[in-house]
Amino acid sequence: MSNTLLSSIDPAPYLMFPERKPSPFVLVSDHAGRKVPEKLGDLGVGKEDWDRHIAWDIGIGEVGQLLHKALGSVLIEQVYSRLVIDCNRAPGHKTSIPHVSDETAVPGNIHAPETCRQMREKEILHPYHDVIEEVLSQRGQKPTALIALHSFTPQFGGKKRPWDIGILHNRDKRMSQIMLNLLREDPELCVGDNEPYVLTDTSDYTVPYHAETKGLPYLEIEIRQDLIGDKAGQHLWAERLAYLLPMVWERMAHD
Repeated sequence: MSNTLLSSIDPAPYLMFPERKPSPFVLVSDHAGRKVPEKLGDLGVGKEDWDRHIAWDIGIGEVGQLLHKALGSVLIEQVYSRLVIDCNRAPGHKTSIPHVSDETAVPGNIHAPETCRQMREKEILHPYHDVIEEVLSQRGQKPTALIALHSFTPQFGGKKRPWDIGILHNRDKRMSQIMLNLLREDPELCVGDNEPYVLTDTSDYTVPYHAETKGLPYLEIEIRQDLIGDKAGQHLWAERLAYLLPMVWERMAHD
């Protein structure tokens, strides 16, 4: 293998949708894509598994782009699959290049040399986070909130997950608590507070690195994948978030 991973036929590691109108939100989507560099082939993973949640956050890319159109906010999406490298894990994290994901082996990762990890970090993970850092830096003193968009599988480890949406938080709960309160006003929604995952300094990377270290308010949003698996669901949830996010921001300003 050469000393570079991406070739001229591979896409750039991120998609950038510039701000269309003034907005406090910087939207990021760590697991929007499922591309694989040509040099890695299919990583030994079966074709049907590339449609599963192990490869990407199903539906969230479309939700993010609809939100970008509705709010005018800048949006940065990761293009490559989380099976290549998980861009919501710190460099060198033991789960950033998974050997097994939800009981599915990833042979191309099991047998990958350390140099392959270094190339994936250098050419995929770091450019993605560098552009997020650049966008945040360019905003200067403008009021800013980081909105991390994710989706989760309806069932994991043989257990059903009842939540329609989860709001994750770590040290800073300002925006999360407001959003949780607003979501709970809809009696038809099952809302998870740090469900189905708990956000910590080590479980995640994007929010701790880009928001909490800078004191920026943030939301990490998880939507259940069966609810956004088609266009109707994607539009419904994008419209809901486009309505709620400005309300959250307005209440933040008055607190």
